[in-house]
Amino acid sequence: MTQFSENDLAQLSKKKIETEIVANQIKTFKEGVPFVHLLKAAVVGDGISKFSQGVEDVLVQRFDNSHDQFSLLKFVPASGAASRMFKALFNFLENYDFTKESLEAYIERTNDSDIKRFSEGMQNFAFYDLVKNRIAGRTNSKDEEVYLFVKELLSDKALNYGFYPKGLLPFHNYGDYTATPFEEHLKEAAAYAKNNHSAKLHFTISEQHGELFNKEFEKIKQRVSDATKTSFDVSYSYQKPSTDTIAVDMDNKPFRNSDGSLLFRPGGHGALIENLNEQDADIIFVKNIDNVVAPEFAAAIAKNKKILAGLLLRVQEKAFAYAKQLDEGDMTAELMEEIERFLKDELNVRLPENFSGFSLQDQLDILKDKINRPIRICGMVKNEGEPGGGPFWILDQNNHVSLQIVESAQIDMADENQLAILKNSTHFNPVDLVCGIKNYKGEKYNLLNFVNRKQGFITSKTKEGRALKALELPGLWNGAMAFWNTIFVEVPLVTFNPVKTVNDLLKPAHQVK
Repeated sequence: MTQFSENDLAQLSKKKIETEIVANQIKTFKEGVPFVHLLKAAVVGDGISKFSQGVEDVLVQRFDNSHDQFSLLKFVPASGAASRMFKALFNFLENYDFTKESLEAYIERTNDSDIKRFSEGMQNFAFYDLVKNRIAGRTNSKDEEVYLFVKELLSDKALNYGFYPKGLLPFHNYGDYTATPFEEHLKEAAAYAKNNHSAKLHFTISEQHGELFNKEFEKIKQRVSDATKTSFDVSYSYQKPSTDTIAVDMDNKPFRNSDGSLLFRPGGHGALIENLNEQDADIIFVKNIDNVVAPEFAAAIAKNKKILAGLLLRVQEKAFAYAKQLDEGDMTAELMEEIERFLKDELNVRLPENFSGFSLQDQLDILKDKINRPIRICGMVKNEGEPGGGPFWILDQNNHVSLQIVESAQIDMADENQLAILKNSTHFNPVDLVCGIKNYKGEKYNLLNFVNRKQGFITSKTKEGRALKALELPGLWNGAMAFWNTIFVEVPLVTFNPVKTVNDLLKPAHQVK
């Protein structure tokens, strides 16, 4: 059992972390996180729905006709800094000296295709004019210009974009102004997440970036409101210190900083289930900050969001009616069979194999438990080589079968059978969710009750030259939503346009025509 000093206990108290939670995290390090057991890939017709044009139109109409009756919210995880986005450019600054070799020779020597693409497409970045004006008159050659351009972009004495929140970087060039992902999310919300000319958005951000987001909102809100005829209610939250996780050394003992204090690390995006749990809306759209598009693709994005939301409303209506009947208790054998079919065919719920052999009361209890859960409708994109988690049927530690979004890190790659299932997957997760977090009485579920705590990640890190192990909490759309009712729907590739590297901004989806 780990012994904590008075200083340790004071540190835990300040972060509002209970000793039992830390003890459980240390236990997880010792035992390891079990791999997810894949049964088979979810595919169209078996775990993934694909709708005809006619059905899509009906679902859009369903949402358009009734959304004013519901409270809507757009929830955007936006805490990431842009440092990884500029990794190749930081590497270029470290390794290129324009006084000693030409850019062409450097690219040939290093085979640096990233800087080649960046330099050739420089004029197409939304920040091009800004940076070009800042270095005007200081360059004597094209090679020096590229070097100084990158330096001006990233230097902490200049624009310092590498340490900016990704959501506030110039992504799209509209000619007379540039737009950040933050601004594009406001426009998106006006297209599918507003009622009575008002849209509500919640961004999870890093605490140190709060002032930057506030300044950006003040700068752009009139422009966006005028263009969309929408007023915006924007709120923010931060990842809670209480969701930080203990780090351990290679002997699974708490890792201590040089001053003797315990080292805690952010728990990853899975910690945001706490932030999501504090929101109150009937329909919540979830989408990452960097997944935005130029205007010509905006209508397709809005349509697909409405399809998912329309489907949520359709299945919720049935689920709520059945949940109410289960509560009222006037059940017949035919109605119980009808509820079973609904759970299986429309909510992808798998009941225990010997369900029919249970007592009537146990059957009713199971049906109540299965139907009274938050619902998530998840868009899934055909896999064309993009990284990301995918949709699978899995078997959990309690022999329950369910549909889940699984990351490759959760799969035992040494198991040939599991690897074969992974290779057979046809779709991946673009983080395109529409969530229903209330029951038929309009009461919010406590989302923390539906987390699979066994689905975290253990990673290797270093601090001050010393090796350590870090624990990430179950991912927001992985283990943190493991016990939700889940529906996967095929959506077009246009819905997935994240900016993982700066060169992604050169793709058509980010070029304003």
